[in-house]
Amino acid sequence: MDFRHIAIEGPLGAGKSRLAERLAVRLDAAPIQDVTENPFLADFYAARPGAAFQAQLFSLLARHRQQKALQQPDLFNQSTICDYLFTKDKIYAYLNLDDNELSIYQRLYDLLVQDVATPDLVIYLQSPSEVLNRRLKERAKRDPRRPLPDARYVQELNEAYNHFFFHYTDTPLLVVETSQFD
Repeated sequence: MDFRHIAIEGPLGAGKSRLAERLAVRLDAAPIQDVTENPFLADFYAARPGAAFQAQLFSLLARHRQQKALQQPDLFNQSTICDYLFTKDKIYAYLNLDDNELSIYQRLYDLLVQDVATPDLVIYLQSPSEVLNRRLKERAKRDPRRPLPDARYVQELNEAYNHFFFHYTDTPLLVVETSQFD
């Protein structure tokens, strides 16, 4: 099977970006990084009212813009390796938004998802929450600008990811348990 567009997914700290970079080099593919500069994340992690909705919409729109650009073929790269799956955006929305915000989000999501190509393969990086929290703490030490999420939030997020991918049927899915990898 020819995998021209591979998406790598997993919760915070799973190792998506690192794997995407390495696979892109190995497969001579174009690496596509998730938008990390969300100006609303610090307020979200500080539990400021309305920040979850702002952060969610910013991420959704930024990812949509990036995914639309992927539909323009790259003459020099046969494949793309993306360190996120567009449809996973709903994991965060359902976890973080209240019912009114979720209603607005869902309407916008339904409009935008129609424009996004489905990957040929999704690689889901699975790991226990304890491992994810350890990795996130190490990352925060290396880069203090990146907010450190609460351990309980990471646990809830990890459970939501596992639920999402347990029911995922849109494309071939490869699940990789990553607790033994750095």
